[in-house]
Amino acid sequence: MIRCKKKIDSFATMKWHHLFFIVLAVLISAPSIAQSKKQLENQRKQIQNEIKQTQSLLFKSKKEAEALLSDLDDLNKIISVRSNLISTINAEAERLSQEIAKNEKEIVKLEKNLDVLKKDYADMIVNSYKSKSKQSRLMFLLSSESFGQAYKRYQYMKQYANYRKKQGEEIKTTSQSLKKLNDSLHIKEDEKQLLIALNLKEQDSIKSEKLSQERLVTKVRAKEKEYIAQIDKKQKEQHELDKKIEQLIAAAIAKSKKSSPTNSSSGFALTPEEKVLASSFVANKGKLPWPVEKGLVVRKYGTQKHPTMAGITIQSNGVHMATVEDGKARSVFDGKVMSIVLMPGTHQKMVLIQHGNYISVYKNLDKVLVKPNQSINTKQDIGTIHTDAVTGKTILAFSLVKENTFQDPEPWIAKAI
Repeated sequence: MIRCKKKIDSFATMKWHHLFFIVLAVLISAPSIAQSKKQLENQRKQIQNEIKQTQSLLFKSKKEAEALLSDLDDLNKIISVRSNLISTINAEAERLSQEIAKNEKEIVKLEKNLDVLKKDYADMIVNSYKSKSKQSRLMFLLSSESFGQAYKRYQYMKQYANYRKKQGEEIKTTSQSLKKLNDSLHIKEDEKQLLIALNLKEQDSIKSEKLSQERLVTKVRAKEKEYIAQIDKKQKEQHELDKKIEQLIAAAIAKSKKSSPTNSSSGFALTPEEKVLASSFVANKGKLPWPVEKGLVVRKYGTQKHPTMAGITIQSNGVHMATVEDGKARSVFDGKVMSIVLMPGTHQKMVLIQHGNYISVYKNLDKVLVKPNQSINTKQDIGTIHTDAVTGKTILAFSLVKENTFQDPEPWIAKAI
């Protein structure tokens, strides 16, 4: 009798352990899947926000004939962003499909193991019923050959009762897990249907935008030489402006060395306070606020293909940010106004702010709200950004320079406004 009960006990324990590890595996894998799904969902929402900003901050041309290139830039931008959105939606839908398939597989496993567990439990109840009388249990104890054997039999009976209780609890837990998986399955299927509908909507939008793009490309090609000449002119103006920035910084470095003639470095001769400021600036890399309250990067840093003119390469020593009309440029960190300069060939101004041995540059300002040598706080307004009369766009050109070397500003500023 004891041997038989031990076999039942051992078999049931193995079943219980097997089921325990299945449920544990589901619970352990769930956070990583959920995290990946959450990341995709956040990415989708961020791109959707970027599309809204692109539509509100761009597409503002007032004179079509003079702004074809600008209009085409806008369309290329939103088509690119929308393509990213569609890719993200597809990835999110695929992730949901994987989760649905995993849930379905786990549901089948849990149902099978629940059947086995219930059968084992039923057998245990039958066996327990056959020998449940107090007299049978008492005789089982009294028939022991020694006190030690009686004690072991008592412990066995106690463990068997506890195990039966644990089996009942496990059936309840497994049933609850099964219900949760089924509920989760229905939710995920609904989410997937919503993503499919969103995908179809974005596909329709991008088709319409690509038709407009084709029409604009035809118009731009008719005036290609004129546009290439405009691009070349703007690139030369930008190069001259960057040289001016380098000259202003070189003069500031030379001036700082006069107060510290023993300094042999090629950069700024910083005061102790300026060194602390520079260290704090570096420590905030990746966390600096945007130089506009609301904005969208429309041109990145470095050498790059022109967004609309095939075969044309442009150089940008900063980033261009579209913002709202009458938007303000604001300082990305504490510092001091180094220079205020009138930009060549325009009525716009440029402001340089020094942060130790780093300089932030704000171009394309109509009205300047600061003065030379003025101390500046983080997010303090510097000036009103110019709005182009033809394109209707308000664009801030923002650069970041260390000593006399231009840096890519994007790794320095926070990821999103």
